[in-house]
Amino acid sequence: MKLKHTVFGVILSSLMLLPTGEAQAQNSVYKYRVYFKDKKESPYSKRKPEAFLSKKSLLRRAKWGIKIDDYDMPVSPSYVKRIAAEGAEVLCLSKWNNTALVQSTDSAKLEGLASLPFVSKVKKVFNSKPFEPEPEDLRFDELNDSTILSSEYYGYASEQISMLNGMKLHNLGFRGKGMTIAIIDGGFHNADAVKLLDNVKILGTHNFVRPSRSVYAENQHGTNVLSCMGANKPGSIVGTAPDAEYWLLVSEDTYTETPAEQDTWAAALEYADSVGADVVNSSLGYALYDDTTMNVKYNELDGKTHLISRSASLAASRGILVVNSAGNSGSDEWGKIGVPADGRDMLSVGAVFTADWAAPFTSRGFSADGRVKPDVSARGIYAAVVRSNGRIGYANGTSFSSPITAGMAACLMQSLPKLKPTEIIELLHQSGDRSEHPDNMCGYGVPDYYKAYKKARP
Repeated sequence: MKLKHTVFGVILSSLMLLPTGEAQAQNSVYKYRVYFKDKKESPYSKRKPEAFLSKKSLLRRAKWGIKIDDYDMPVSPSYVKRIAAEGAEVLCLSKWNNTALVQSTDSAKLEGLASLPFVSKVKKVFNSKPFEPEPEDLRFDELNDSTILSSEYYGYASEQISMLNGMKLHNLGFRGKGMTIAIIDGGFHNADAVKLLDNVKILGTHNFVRPSRSVYAENQHGTNVLSCMGANKPGSIVGTAPDAEYWLLVSEDTYTETPAEQDTWAAALEYADSVGADVVNSSLGYALYDDTTMNVKYNELDGKTHLISRSASLAASRGILVVNSAGNSGSDEWGKIGVPADGRDMLSVGAVFTADWAAPFTSRGFSADGRVKPDVSARGIYAAVVRSNGRIGYANGTSFSSPITAGMAACLMQSLPKLKPTEIIELLHQSGDRSEHPDNMCGYGVPDYYKAYKKARP
């Protein structure tokens, strides 16, 4: 499997990765982002939001007094039908950005969509030959489940939770019950089959890259991420939100690195909103692409230039807390965070080994407009995870400090139900061990979640 900058983690302890399929001898496929001028000719109405939002999503909005607005309105079905009639295959939509991701082997056909009266512009975001993944029936071959026990209740995850003082919050009964967490990732290989995850509460799945393919078919990265939060095997591994419920969403194309993944990520985030997620974890990010002319520039890390960052920044206004890995580029030439870690009103998470020992690879801030990034930090060196072969291993990366944080943040939200996502973010900033002197490696530092709880509920 081609490891890329977007998947922010490295699995240790001799973890085997699945091989990729071979590139097919086919013509190049082009993907374009189509920007619409408006949302006219639509059958949807703000007065009937139940047609496009779930009951849980509507209840979340009602809780915060959030009105249905133009962002919530779906992309015009009439416009979608008309661009499809021009020969473009519509892959996904973003109502928050009012865009569509389309593909064809004929780039001129996609360029021509710009002439339609309801289209403001089009932008090429992908040009590559298609890849054929490995058959799904091979995925169980590596299973070798282990139930090795530790003397600690949290098992091999004890240190990463105790660093956050999360056990005290759990002991008060705040373990994520009633919270819905969506994970946006590259795949959840065997997460439905390994015994260490067989009691995780999975509400549903969706693959935005290959819709007909199971999210469990390939790429164990999401499985590792899920285990940091949802694992609930006392004595082996217990995550930071073991009683939460989860949606597993795939937006990452592990075979290429292109801006089209911003579109699938945005679609996944909106899907998470529509099904009622309270927290979204994304251990993904983008800066350097296969086509270097499309690379992210530092001056664009402002939370609003890139589509994916605009989406992340908007989520809090829908009542959703987005938590995203800062990235692992700290030791590379790029060095900086990627997108959407530059987003506003969301948490980007750096990696540490101990509170005073930052991981050398953790991506640096600040944002281009001077905001503190990353926001906070958590264990990202030798983080305990469940592998797709059913065994516990250790991993390095902000890919794992992010879900460790997201799970604890969900528990904090459970304990403080009157606080909005932006207020939770500010509370975590204030509860970090570097709150008085935030820096560009660890942000406001490692939060004390019990301290945060006591601060809001003395």
